[in-house]
Amino acid sequence: MKWRFDDLLTFLDVMETGSITATAARLNLSKSVVSKRISDLEGALGIELFQRSPRKLLASDNALDFVERIRPLVREIIDAADKVGERNSAIRGSLRIAAPMTFGTLYLGRMIADFARQYPDLEIAVEFEDRMVDLMRGGYDVGIRIGILRDSTLIARKLCTDARVICCSPDFATANGLPKNLEELGSFACIDYSNVNTSQLWQFENPVAPSEPISVAMRGRIVANNGEAMRDMAIAGLGLVLLPMFIAAEALRAGTLIAVLPEVQPLPYRIYAVYPPTRHVSAKVRAFVDHLVRHIGDPPIWQMTGILGPDPA
Repeated sequence: MKWRFDDLLTFLDVMETGSITATAARLNLSKSVVSKRISDLEGALGIELFQRSPRKLLASDNALDFVERIRPLVREIIDAADKVGERNSAIRGSLRIAAPMTFGTLYLGRMIADFARQYPDLEIAVEFEDRMVDLMRGGYDVGIRIGILRDSTLIARKLCTDARVICCSPDFATANGLPKNLEELGSFACIDYSNVNTSQLWQFENPVAPSEPISVAMRGRIVANNGEAMRDMAIAGLGLVLLPMFIAAEALRAGTLIAVLPEVQPLPYRIYAVYPPTRHVSAKVRAFVDHLVRHIGDPPIWQMTGILGPDPA
């Protein structure tokens, strides 16, 4: 009995999702087809890949070893197929994208839709997730990262620099006053971001020593893992919030949030497209990243002028 490439791809997907049901939904297959592919692969290899029970699907030691061996090989095969396809100057196949939830829903969805219209032969799968995902393990072609890049193995292309702003609701300002300087900032209630380990320290540019940012310890009355939720809590008058402009811009324009200490400069965010290292960048990834660069701009399309002073470098 010989193994089939589709069985390998299905196995990789099950290892990622941890569930036959989830893989079936993602691949648009029935659960019985996914189960049969896994069983056929086990039969071809002569090993047990999963321990099955009514409630759990546990990967065996064989599966853990096998997935580490075949993942880079499968990636190379897919890249090679993409490279051959490039000779016909066609963007086809599949493109898997991982991006942060708020940035994805506010801006990226429309850009992806426009890209999909341009390339009707390309299948696109998008996953929005605020927590950091492993592109290599997840089988993603490209991801969007906001902030500091910590994975040096990924290839990165900067899409833009996005300023951040301290803001609050007009009602909060009326009821509590506003800090006059950074020394007073830490005494105010704030809404903080839970997905960043050092988020309780708000950092600002230091005009005297640019390499040594100024840190302010904040007391986070409320902590959330989503920027839109943080914005809405600030609009409700629950505290100061430090937001990237791609989240704050519309509320600032509408007046439901106002800028606090506009003369100080929080360290900006940088937004990147990242993708796993390969011998060549596939045509579909290159076309998609180029598309994002054109549509976002730098300074980005959502950036307000006037309220934050000069655009950050």
